[in-house]
Amino acid sequence: MIAPFGPGAVVPATWPVSAPLTVGSTSRNTTASPSEIYTAPKSWTERAFPKLLHYGRMPKGCHFAAWEQPKYFTDEVRATFKSLRA
Repeated sequence: MIAPFGPGAVVPATWPVSAPLTVGSTSRNTTASPSEIYTAPKSWTERAFPKLLHYGRMPKGCHFAAWEQPKYFTDEVRATFKSLRA
């Protein structure tokens, strides 16, 4: 079964995930919007993306966060890149 949250991600036959997933090696950011239909828990996201730079939860907004809540979206982008600054 191919997982919907990463290139090459593979999910074991049992769900929830009981073993690390195989995913791309790129660093990532995930922001959970409260009005989204489904939001993966932080523990699942960390397991799916071992190089996760930032996991955040916005106080409001939905799927189109950049349009709906530009300030919160910008804060999330800044928080992601803050960890990369020297």
